[in-house]
Amino acid sequence: MVSVQPLLKRRHDLSECIVWDDVLGVLWWTDIFAATLWQYDPVRNCERSWVLPSALGSFALTTTPGVLLLGLRKELARFDTNHDKLEVRVPVEPDLAQTRINDGRCDRAGNFIFGTTNDGALHVPGAFYRYTPQGQLSRLDLPSVAIANSLCFSPDGGTLYYADSPARRIMACDYDSANGQVRRSRVFVEVEHGVPDGSCVDAEGYLWNAVWGASRVMRYAPDGRTDRILDLPARQPSCVAFGGAAFDTLYVTSARRDMPDDEQDSGLVYSVTGLGVRGLRECRFDA
Repeated sequence: MVSVQPLLKRRHDLSECIVWDDVLGVLWWTDIFAATLWQYDPVRNCERSWVLPSALGSFALTTTPGVLLLGLRKELARFDTNHDKLEVRVPVEPDLAQTRINDGRCDRAGNFIFGTTNDGALHVPGAFYRYTPQGQLSRLDLPSVAIANSLCFSPDGGTLYYADSPARRIMACDYDSANGQVRRSRVFVEVEHGVPDGSCVDAEGYLWNAVWGASRVMRYAPDGRTDRILDLPARQPSCVAFGGAAFDTLYVTSARRDMPDDEQDSGLVYSVTGLGVRGLRECRFDA
């Protein structure tokens, strides 16, 4: 039987980018505009947090336990949570003051793929980028976007999924992790209710998407067919990740941003068990 339960009582303004760390056995996520990185240890039932210099849109685990690659508002940075040491690596869109880093995830080869967005004026577009462990930042050959989201990869790494949330569709393209080349971009699925937010891919190659504004998470088959609809108490689910020792728990972040104060289910992080599905280990950036 499927069970949906709040993981913690804490409510977040805009929690996002939830990631299971199989080395440390902890969950990580961000509360974007609170500029706060969160960690939760389910065995010890304890949480930690770090306040950062600017909005944290996304991040990646690295090959060094406790060290993350952060996508701060206008820069990528290496953050050692063991020693609270932050090192800026590279600026992002320094000539576009209105944009910021949003969704991001490592490809199967360990490159950090991320996108940008504009919280103020959507006519200033964002884009998708690739940052390598060698320190090379390049723009992917994909169309400009208003809100970059839903970045994830097929199990073999050959398909990149992405979304421009206001367009209400998830796209797919062929992807070469060796050089960042993309081709044959195509519509993967049209979202009828709500807008697509964060996604992940399970061990069977099915895509799970948090549908903002629709109180649901969708599971799509590799050919785009709707396979399952998971209803949630929160109206604004924002990101999904499989975790736990067996990778069989789905964790879902949500947001209370722009929601009435009496909607107590908004902004919580949820754990979903009993799905009968397993996820994949998160790929790591070599830092």
